[in-house]
Amino acid sequence: MSFLSVALVTFLALLTLNNAATTPYESAIDRKNVVRRYNPIRTTLSTTTPMQVGNGNFAFGADITGLQTLLPFNTLSSWCWCKDTLPTTPNQTDPSDFTGLDYWTHGRLVNYAIPNPAETEISQWLIANPHRVNLGRVGLLYKGRNISVDDISDNVQTLDLYSGILTSEFTLRGQKVSVTTIADPSSDVVAVDVQSPLLHDGSLGVFFDYPLTTGSNKFEAPFVGDWTAVSSHTTSLSYITAQTAAIRHSLEGTAYFSTIGWEQTGNISGPFNEKHRYLLQPTEQARRFTFTVGFSPSEKDAIKPFATVKSSSTKWWAEYWETGSFVDLTASGSSDAEELQRRIIVSQYLLAVNSAGKDPPQESGLQNNGWYGKFHLEMVFWHLGHWARWNKWDLLNRSLGVYNRFLPSSIERARDQGYSGARLGKMSDPSGASAPGSQNALLIWQQPHPMFFAELKYQQWPNATTLQEWDDLLDELATWMVSYAWWNVSTQVYDLGPPMYPSSENTSPNVTYNPTFELAYWRFGLKIASDWKTRLGIPVPESWTRVLENLAPLPIVDGAYAISADLPDTWTNPAYTTDHPSQVAIYGLLPPTAGVNVSIVNATMNRVAEVWDLGASYGWDFPMLAMTSLRLGDVDQAVAWLLDEHFQFDDVGNPVGTVVPTPYFPASGGLLLAVAMMAGGWDGNEGMHFPEHWGARVEGFSVGL
Repeated sequence: MSFLSVALVTFLALLTLNNAATTPYESAIDRKNVVRRYNPIRTTLSTTTPMQVGNGNFAFGADITGLQTLLPFNTLSSWCWCKDTLPTTPNQTDPSDFTGLDYWTHGRLVNYAIPNPAETEISQWLIANPHRVNLGRVGLLYKGRNISVDDISDNVQTLDLYSGILTSEFTLRGQKVSVTTIADPSSDVVAVDVQSPLLHDGSLGVFFDYPLTTGSNKFEAPFVGDWTAVSSHTTSLSYITAQTAAIRHSLEGTAYFSTIGWEQTGNISGPFNEKHRYLLQPTEQARRFTFTVGFSPSEKDAIKPFATVKSSSTKWWAEYWETGSFVDLTASGSSDAEELQRRIIVSQYLLAVNSAGKDPPQESGLQNNGWYGKFHLEMVFWHLGHWARWNKWDLLNRSLGVYNRFLPSSIERARDQGYSGARLGKMSDPSGASAPGSQNALLIWQQPHPMFFAELKYQQWPNATTLQEWDDLLDELATWMVSYAWWNVSTQVYDLGPPMYPSSENTSPNVTYNPTFELAYWRFGLKIASDWKTRLGIPVPESWTRVLENLAPLPIVDGAYAISADLPDTWTNPAYTTDHPSQVAIYGLLPPTAGVNVSIVNATMNRVAEVWDLGASYGWDFPMLAMTSLRLGDVDQAVAWLLDEHFQFDDVGNPVGTVVPTPYFPASGGLLLAVAMMAGGWDGNEGMHFPEHWGARVEGFSVGL
């Protein structure tokens, strides 16, 4: 890139830079009032979802007591993972023993990380390991005994979204108990303030308990870990000071510490009854007991006090709500607007708690474990794209580095399969490994996501720094996309697949080719990668242009876009009218690319509404449908999709799972993406797209792609 090009791009950036991501607005909207209007309140125990406090890398799930007294809801983090013991079957005792399967791929055998029937044990070990650890349980005891739901009454639990403070009040044995629970914004610390007359005579105590986490179950919801396998792991207690102690928890290949500090006098002891339970017993004759618990890979010699955590939480959450973009629908008087506003606010809270860490989140965030706690790279845009559209770039930037971190393993994956460039994996852990599996090995729609992120960042910061930051990554990804496309001599176009899975994952991979969404996404991604080179003053590789201009046309069946070109019964076979109707995303989530016919998109939407099994759809399908309705000009239908009977959020905002356990957070991310489109519009159709009679007010939204 020439000096003049760099200077020009930088100068333009200085003229257009939008500071909404970091600067509080002089807001016309009373954001605090709108946020607190939707504070979740519970008066009965939920056995399926907790109230959560957290910071994106750490979350503590509480039952109605404000702790984990009645139910073992989870304490999860970004960093704590463990591995089971390797199998002992000969030739299956090491990850290197896994060989995968060879599939014919356009005249050559390609090895894919698909479980080999002759290697079932090491295949399953690689799928399940590492798995995310439940760090422990913290709860109350009454006179050293467990408390049951029948022991408490008069329950009122309130989560103040604006400060991140959870307050839980109840009556135990005729005495009032108040528990305040707060997570630190910058560390894996939960701070607790307990107030009750029951503390005065020593009736109340605090327990800490630790489960074994294994890779036995793909889904562990709502509770993670085995509390009965006591002999398979160890814990030990050590005092650091008179008011600080540490519990070391050792399980297969992993050890970590819980550092506990208390501000009044008390004693900690245990473990008890040959289990991993410890008791912190207040000894001061007072009505208040305050303690904090920090979880870490190594022992800490100090722990933040309650007041410090409370102050930090109050400040962080106020800044979170007062910066970035905002939507206010509260003046509408419409019940639909009221419910949509509730979903917007509680989703923003829960995504900051569950989906703003150093790595992309798993589908269930930090609430429970799905797919062994691993995250899926094809889901990254649904999880994280909203941060860009709502000008929360500081939270998005926490995890965007995963692409460069995974670049070496992605290059190796492509090379091992005989391709150029870098091929992103699917079901991943922080190491960059991709778990074996047919869908895991053959899915491709995760590949253009970084192009989408890069373009959004360039729209916000159109300067040389942005261009240089993303260039190497986009180059490798686009190179693989071009290398993967296969020139079909008969049709004189470039095909995608086979073997492959489209995003719906419900077709036969050895015959699936040219899926509608992936073809459009390939065009979108290669166009951005090409524009990137042009902006840098670098010639676009000829192969990129050749593939981009000669990709196969989008397949059409019965006047509507098909899932893929090999499915003439797309609209009549019930096996295919389920899962993700992702062909509609070509004119909604994506801006229009070459070959998209709006009339056929309209027909496709009508066919989906007529025949699709929406009860078996995933949470992001409804925002996807809403975004397409918006581009087609049907605002009311977009609202209807976002409030569809199959698209539900529980009383505290958790998106209800349909075919997987609750919560399913891509639904929340998708909701916020769709609302951002309603609030900011898109290129060529700027401005708000809410029902006019709602009187919507918005702040801080830029125009989408």
